[in-house]
Amino acid sequence: MLKCVITHRRNSLELKKTPLFECCEKSGGRFVDFHGWYLPVQFEGIIVEHLHVRSHAGIFDCSHMGEFLIHGRDKISYFSFLTCGDFMPLPVGKCRYTAILNKDGSVLDDCVGMKLDEETLFVVTNAGPLEEVSSLLCPSDVQAEDITQQIVKIDVQGPRSLDVLLQSGFDSQIAGLKYWTGGRFEWRGEKIIITRAGYTGELGYELYLPVSIGADIWVKLVSHAEVKPCGLGARDTLRTEMGYPLNGQDILPGTTPLMASMDRFIDWEHDFIGKDLLLQQKNRGDYRVLTGIKTHTRQAPRHNQKIVFQDSEVGEVTSGTYGPSVGVGVGLAMLDKKVAIPGTFLQIAGRPLQVEVCNVPIYQNGTARKKVL
Repeated sequence: MLKCVITHRRNSLELKKTPLFECCEKSGGRFVDFHGWYLPVQFEGIIVEHLHVRSHAGIFDCSHMGEFLIHGRDKISYFSFLTCGDFMPLPVGKCRYTAILNKDGSVLDDCVGMKLDEETLFVVTNAGPLEEVSSLLCPSDVQAEDITQQIVKIDVQGPRSLDVLLQSGFDSQIAGLKYWTGGRFEWRGEKIIITRAGYTGELGYELYLPVSIGADIWVKLVSHAEVKPCGLGARDTLRTEMGYPLNGQDILPGTTPLMASMDRFIDWEHDFIGKDLLLQQKNRGDYRVLTGIKTHTRQAPRHNQKIVFQDSEVGEVTSGTYGPSVGVGVGLAMLDKKVAIPGTFLQIAGRPLQVEVCNVPIYQNGTARKKVL
């Protein structure tokens, strides 16, 4: 389950609040400390919200995440050098998932970049390492523009998400967005960015809005009959069923893209920081890998539990929860490669609970790639 600090352990006045805090509070949100942000973990209930996203549509306040603009082809080229993916040949309007790397080839942050135009890259990062990422990108040769404080991010997720947006007055051209594409649009004269992407496995759209209109759009969307406000809890169970990693939990300091099972996102043809060290690790093959796991009961594996095979420790659970859409416990684990084979049964140390190594996504019926036109 998601690692949060319950608010009574820390004065909520010390925590940062998003521009949608009051909206979420009025919607009935229960708040927790998440990387120094006071964010809703649930509204009506985690399982209710989870299942509603799978069947209808939910909205999430994700304004704690970071947003950057990188201007100029030379700056985009240098940003590419800092990641395992090459953004130079990326077509305008396309999104790419990648990792910003440290000098040793380990992951500083996993992120998404989208070409807004030939000279502009839009980059979205996680909340945990945001200050470190900003310190890396802004004063460096990348000279990124940190626009985090100017943006409200609302994720609209679920098979009914497009209909909800169209019925709420959004530009009909968003219906033409294919999976992992996006662009500039307008809302009542205000410039906004929308991508067809998400963290749930369902058809979904991520809205990047000026702070001045964020609350109005939240109220408009949450009043739609098919929408429920959703918190971090449902976001976590949804992403775990899909096998999507969480930075700071599944991806820790020292984790490389190879260990995070990001092999398919590494462009070995382009030069990037830490490439030689990653190649050495790849050739040695002596590393653990992030792998899907599931139980065959409602019991769930839990974060930090040790995993054993034939009385030897072979890994550790990084994420674990009950999967409401699949009816069993699901999770991710960092495992020795020799046991990271789908169909292998392993034991949770000190508990009468078996887990089976499995392919991801564990939930197979997501609508993320659904054709909408």
